[in-house]
Amino acid sequence: MSIPDDDIVTPNPWQALRRYTDARVALGRSGVSQPTAPQLAFQLAHAQARDAVHRALDHAALAQSLHTALGWSCLQLHSAAASRQVYLQRPDLGRSLSEPSRQLLRERTPAAGDLAIVIADGLSALAIEQHALPFLQVLAARLAPDDWTLAPPAIVRQGRVAVGDEIAQLLGARMVVVLIGERPGLSSPDSMGLYLSWAPRVGMSDAGRNCISNVRPAGQGYDEAAYRLHYLLTQARQRQLSGVALKDETAGAALAAEAAQRNFLLD
Repeated sequence: MSIPDDDIVTPNPWQALRRYTDARVALGRSGVSQPTAPQLAFQLAHAQARDAVHRALDHAALAQSLHTALGWSCLQLHSAAASRQVYLQRPDLGRSLSEPSRQLLRERTPAAGDLAIVIADGLSALAIEQHALPFLQVLAARLAPDDWTLAPPAIVRQGRVAVGDEIAQLLGARMVVVLIGERPGLSSPDSMGLYLSWAPRVGMSDAGRNCISNVRPAGQGYDEAAYRLHYLLTQARQRQLSGVALKDETAGAALAAEAAQRNFLLD
């Protein structure tokens, strides 16, 4: 004779909060333990996070997709971390290019563009594989009317955020945006981050960057993230700065536009 779950699981009074978050709250209890279903879900999420960290980026397929969709011919580079194991153990090596990749960029004529776009696997290649292309399609549509000059895009294996500074400096770009797979959480193994730097250079600190995180359909959608990044890019180009000196005021701008529209309708 089986006992219904409702008879052995004590519900949590805060259970209504679960509709607002993916966080593991109000799971209830069975005796003094966690119920079986939430425990199994936790183990699955943990396995998905581990898989995302160790997953290898299919850089060739990504480069082909970007070429087909956007007409971009991407540079394919590698950090100084020779393998995934080294990358995870030595974060510093992921922040700089391998010597062959560095030499490849040195042999190119500096593009002197407004913006370099760098795509790095980071700690979740899954995030890049799923979200880099659709996000860049939305961003490219926003950049097109503003006459942005793009340096050759780059895909970096075993890369961390700071590797974009070296790439942009060697390409002669005034700004860099790094798309990177963020550290997986137990409810978000596919979260992508965006990092913007004005006047990128080797050795600059994180205080010089602006970050937009959790870019994915279940988090911050492509349209919203592209709108915010376009705002920051435009402000960075006009004011020639980024990081702590550049604030994301997109919420205020949206409210002002909404108020102006309401006033127009009332006239």
